[in-house]
Amino acid sequence: MMLMVEVSTIIIMSNQNYLMLNNSILYRCSSKFCTKELEKYDLSVTPLLALITIHENEGIGMQELARIGSFDKGTVTKAVWKLEEQGYVRIEENPNNRREKKLYTTEALRSIIGDIYMKRQEWWERLTKGMTTEEIATFERLSEKVAENARNYADDAPSGIRIFGLQKLTLLDFPGATGATVFVGGCNLRCPYCHNRDLVFLNENAVQIPEEDVMDFLDKRKNLLDGVCVSGGEPLLQAGLEDFFRKVKDMGYRTKLDTNGLLFEKLKNLVESGLVDYVAMDVKNSLPKYGETVGIPGISTEEVKKSIDYLKEGHVAYQFRTTVVKEYHTAEDMEEIGKLLQGTEDYYLQKFVDHGSCIKEGLHAPDDEEMNKYLEIVRKYIPNAKIR
Repeated sequence: MMLMVEVSTIIIMSNQNYLMLNNSILYRCSSKFCTKELEKYDLSVTPLLALITIHENEGIGMQELARIGSFDKGTVTKAVWKLEEQGYVRIEENPNNRREKKLYTTEALRSIIGDIYMKRQEWWERLTKGMTTEEIATFERLSEKVAENARNYADDAPSGIRIFGLQKLTLLDFPGATGATVFVGGCNLRCPYCHNRDLVFLNENAVQIPEEDVMDFLDKRKNLLDGVCVSGGEPLLQAGLEDFFRKVKDMGYRTKLDTNGLLFEKLKNLVESGLVDYVAMDVKNSLPKYGETVGIPGISTEEVKKSIDYLKEGHVAYQFRTTVVKEYHTAEDMEEIGKLLQGTEDYYLQKFVDHGSCIKEGLHAPDDEEMNKYLEIVRKYIPNAKIR
């Protein structure tokens, strides 16, 4: 997306602690430990968790077992059948409700449950090695809270767009006027030269800016700012984008969308809804070199071509732009881009700038002579093309 002007900007700076990866490592290592240490009982981690829950809640129903462990119906049924087959659990009908099954442990389980608890304690000691008593207590408390939130995820699904940055003043996004730029997370490309790495490889624990805070800011700036741009990442991935633009339009702002054009139907629907006043689309390179340039070899450019053709039809005010990187762009590419965009009024070449936050290191900008050469090439097809 367009290079940012550092004016009253809030942008997330994530670290590399991937929570889901850490949780996955914890689960897989726990599974390995259980499989090895409880091999003689033929208990893997999921049946083991179900077994302990049944043991501590004799007579529990299948639905309640699934709820406590957040198991889906098929998983819990399969686990219980296996435990019954092994002789650790018996299944009885509820006399008050024949459709409900009650679960009880057997003598076979009671003869080994002590060893199972000891192994579980051993694993806990390994996990908390080097932690203080206070740290362990904090970890337990927070883990319980996180697990409860996970159980309730369906009821607490976030609404609106996911905002991770706010540039409070931009003079580039609305030429001749003032605006603010909202940065959303997530992208369907991984362009090596992208300087918004944190928004592309969005960390689970990245700090999100509440949409209400952004709306409050915009409400207070109604007489000072003219427009609001949504950039990213790729904004069209946001389910709540239309609602956000509608709120912004209701405040009297002009609206602008930055996009890579890979989601043509969403782009078309947004334009035809009348909620976006201006579209800036990145044209990454000549079509044959798109995959290399966006970091996804073999990517289809069909959607890109549809978006270009649609915008050229004049359904909304628009511009195209290309960030020029020495390693990815040549004079031949510029010739092809010029032909692709022929008939366009506004097209900008942007010289790559390494801000130290790119997806790939070691990339370079063309020198001024190369940029001017490229400009002359595209001007054969787009007379008003400019270098930004």
